[in-house]
Amino acid sequence: MPPIFALVDCNNFYASCERVFNPRLEGQPIVVLSNNDGCVIARSNEAKALGIGMGVPEFQIRPLLRAHKVQVFSSNYTLYGDMSQRVMETLEQFCPDNEIYSIDEAFLRLSGFTARNRTDYGHTMRSTVKQWTGIPVSVGIAETKTLAKIANRVAKRTPDTGGVFDLLACPDRDALLGRIAVHDVWGIGPNHAHLLKQHGITTAVQLQQVDDQWIRKQMGIVGLRLVMELRGVSCLDLEQCPAPKQSLTCSRAFGAFISTLTEMEEAVSSYTSRVAEKLRGERLAATVLTVSLTTNAFKDGPQYNNALTIKLPVATDHTPELIRSALQGIKAVYREGYQYKKAGVMLMGLVPVGQVQTDLFDHHDRVRSTRLMSALDGVNARWGLGALQYASSGITKKWKTQFHRRSPAYTTQWDELPVVKAG
Repeated sequence: MPPIFALVDCNNFYASCERVFNPRLEGQPIVVLSNNDGCVIARSNEAKALGIGMGVPEFQIRPLLRAHKVQVFSSNYTLYGDMSQRVMETLEQFCPDNEIYSIDEAFLRLSGFTARNRTDYGHTMRSTVKQWTGIPVSVGIAETKTLAKIANRVAKRTPDTGGVFDLLACPDRDALLGRIAVHDVWGIGPNHAHLLKQHGITTAVQLQQVDDQWIRKQMGIVGLRLVMELRGVSCLDLEQCPAPKQSLTCSRAFGAFISTLTEMEEAVSSYTSRVAEKLRGERLAATVLTVSLTTNAFKDGPQYNNALTIKLPVATDHTPELIRSALQGIKAVYREGYQYKKAGVMLMGLVPVGQVQTDLFDHHDRVRSTRLMSALDGVNARWGLGALQYASSGITKKWKTQFHRRSPAYTTQWDELPVVKAG
């Protein structure tokens, strides 16, 4: 039986999450800002219609935001992550054979749904997700993942589809693919788009018709697979078991410039604690740690950036060991006389925690440390991130990332649950 894929994509996901708990925002332009309320990272359709671009600094469009009463929010990744999980759990009710592609996208395999009308099933999925989570989605259906991406684009941008488009039922596929710009095809980056346009290939249908040998020479086997997908030959299956992560990072800009080693050590310690929690969540241990710091290249004044990579004696997921190495590294690269804007901690050389090879001279009580980390993570999971933290991370944290317009957590904090008042 030939494969059939559905791509379910949340519409303007971050903005939609803000609307779920504040219905008054329906129809109003919304933008969501990056850390420290810097740049626009998400826009509602109404904000896009005002010409607000992705990645533009907030201060540059402040007069526009005020003139059109645009609702501005700080990023709230805790809320967005929880809402994403709710959407994905809802989709599992319709098809357990799925791949979570990103925080707001999932591929579903519909190959066995021959007795049902696929478009009707897509509308049922769409209405159920909206009813259960409040998040609007679009559904694109096709025989390959690449074509399902295109079908989803049509569903999202064509009001007549009602948010669901089945490319398999399209009477004139070539005409539709002729309206899709080549740079809008999934997997075509800016460099390849420029290359293809230089050779007169500007649409998806033209890319579909290129010579196999030529595309393999220009774009390799990956390019050939993409072309085959456009022709309806499935080359990309669902990835239900994602490949193990090769690295984990916690890197953030400071809410205020750091100019002392003490504050830098606090920030690095805090970031190390956070990335260590991620590491344990993946049931991995790290063998290599890299610390980095940098000033603000866009601000006048002396500039400096540096990084140091440290080989850990034994692979570990224990926060105290990682903090100790991170602080050693940051002391080595820190220089006085600069105003630092950003620091980061990256863990690499990741191995399954059950396959850690200890050292002959390692006298660390790892069983006891594992129990301690489990207790630490359990408390923070129950009472909120940072309920328990290491003293080296500081108390006041003036450098902490700023979120002046962040909405409540709503779904993950008892004291921030939405309040409903009877009228």
